[in-house]
Amino acid sequence: MLYAVETGEQPSRFGFIVAKTVGNAVTRNLVKRRLREAAAQSLALNPTGLDIVVRALPASASASWAELSADYRNAFSTCTAKLSQRHARQGG
Repeated sequence: MLYAVETGEQPSRFGFIVAKTVGNAVTRNLVKRRLREAAAQSLALNPTGLDIVVRALPASASASWAELSADYRNAFSTCTAKLSQRHARQGG
């Protein structure tokens, strides 16, 4: 799950929620490292204007890097598209 809020010209920031339901400490840290890398890749495209919170679901523990990365990109695209639509409806 991914939540996003526009912050204007502030640098983009990312936060991660990886609860114990994801797995033991080793598994949670692996998931968090993978999510940080996916976030770093999206930060290159959006260096300013977003605060993002990523909540890892239990299924992320068994996901491969390719699956987790693809899920992150899809969630990120969906969130940014919704923010763009909201921004357009509010008049720019």
